[in-house]
Amino acid sequence: MSRKSSRPVNFRPPLAYDNERFLTSAEARTIRILSEYLEPQVRLRKAGVQNTVVFFGSARVLPRDIAMEELRKIEQANEAESAPALEALRAARMAVEMSRYYEEARKLAFLITQWSQQLNRGSGFLVVCSGGGPGIMEAANRGAAEAGGKSIGLNIQLPAVQSANPYVTPELAFTFHYFFMRKLWFAQPAKALILFPGGFGTMDELWEFLTLLQTGKMRHRVGILLYSTTYWKRAINFDWMRETGTVTDKDLNLLHFVDTPEQAFSVLQEGLKRDRTMRSAFARRFF
Repeated sequence: MSRKSSRPVNFRPPLAYDNERFLTSAEARTIRILSEYLEPQVRLRKAGVQNTVVFFGSARVLPRDIAMEELRKIEQANEAESAPALEALRAARMAVEMSRYYEEARKLAFLITQWSQQLNRGSGFLVVCSGGGPGIMEAANRGAAEAGGKSIGLNIQLPAVQSANPYVTPELAFTFHYFFMRKLWFAQPAKALILFPGGFGTMDELWEFLTLLQTGKMRHRVGILLYSTTYWKRAINFDWMRETGTVTDKDLNLLHFVDTPEQAFSVLQEGLKRDRTMRSAFARRFF
């Protein structure tokens, strides 16, 4: 005796690439990883992006005006000499001090974008790239936008939602699930990395790129600029590493310490002029 099917007469099972349940499964992880390579590649090519200058730094650094306003509020509200009040005041004053890095990252991104446009090599020749979030990332995208240029934001999906800052060029705003795919897109088109004061995430990026360069896994030339000699030499004792023999002078020569937007811009220019893959772009202007 035949059993009648409950399926509709015209039932069609979903195509594999339309099956959301499968695509979000553990078995389809390879497909998702590949998507985070191919989809950004297509969009970057469409936008004409050729090379990038990547900005790293703390997401917690505030613009100067906001930091000053927060300090003003705390000074008015905290009249008592309690420990929490004093700690809040100390933190607000430090935020004002750190806000200089927001403004200096913003200025440096402006200078780089303006210079790239003057080279007449197309709007995607040398593009500012950040992690797409707040703080130093926002400052970099903001400076590029104020210079009238494009900028990239490579955001990451985190438990605490982090949306793209408003200065990222909309068609160049990305969100990644996998940290290692995000790092690949920081590295692949990069011609320079500029690291402003930051925390664990910034440190992670610094060591990742230093290791790739030291071991020859990143074959194209990438300059690494550490912005704020005082911060970086206090945060990391590079001299002690050299003294103990855990790194060499050659390793440390991968780093350039800079302290002003103008100095960073000059070091960046000189580095790019020495890059054999970039020489033709600068031939008429510099050689």
